[in-house]
Amino acid sequence: MRIKAVLFDLHGTLAYVDVDNEVSDDEVSEYLFARGYEVSPQQLRAAHMFVAFIDYPKYGYASWRSFLKRELWRVKVKVDEETLNGLIELIRRSEYKLYPDAAEAVVKAKRVGLRTATVTTIARFKFAKAIRPIKNYFDFVCTGYEARCDKSNPKMYRKIVETLHVKPEEAVVIGDDLQYDVLLPRKLGLHTVLLNREKKNLGGKVSDAVAQDLKEAVEILDKV
Repeated sequence: MRIKAVLFDLHGTLAYVDVDNEVSDDEVSEYLFARGYEVSPQQLRAAHMFVAFIDYPKYGYASWRSFLKRELWRVKVKVDEETLNGLIELIRRSEYKLYPDAAEAVVKAKRVGLRTATVTTIARFKFAKAIRPIKNYFDFVCTGYEARCDKSNPKMYRKIVETLHVKPEEAVVIGDDLQYDVLLPRKLGLHTVLLNREKKNLGGKVSDAVAQDLKEAVEILDKV
């Protein structure tokens, strides 16, 4: 059956966070301690996971301000406005950037007549700037909030194919995560292309196809 839609994973596929600019939980904790607020790195990590995977799909925070305030609320800490503003500036260093091959791949997929979507739990405001050059080439930008669940929930994939008006077998997922970009969507009847940028030894066939970059992934869509 002819493929009618392609679903692009975001983190590790379309975009990445520069490791040189990534802000660690330790840095955030040190900043808060210096401002007089006792929040440990592990507390921050736990709060972030809870907000990212449980709260965001429910409430759809639209900015770092609302997202971070929720994280701090989770650890029962209320900071002053100056501290919050400084925290936001610190965290903003961890901005997403498009991979060099992302724009060409998304544009090509759209121009050959495929319906396109992102599939991610990540809050939209975190990557909105990164995908701005190709935003108009997506039919659906699906985050945890649009799906009302995290990516490990099959409901997200079902939501996307329903929104794109295609059957599961008419859609293909391109992503770098074996569990949630390949094994899960395959169980739901979708085709998959595993993105293997680091050229790892996969030890056997786990996907319909494997690609080393997005250009190759889009070129082989007709073969899956």
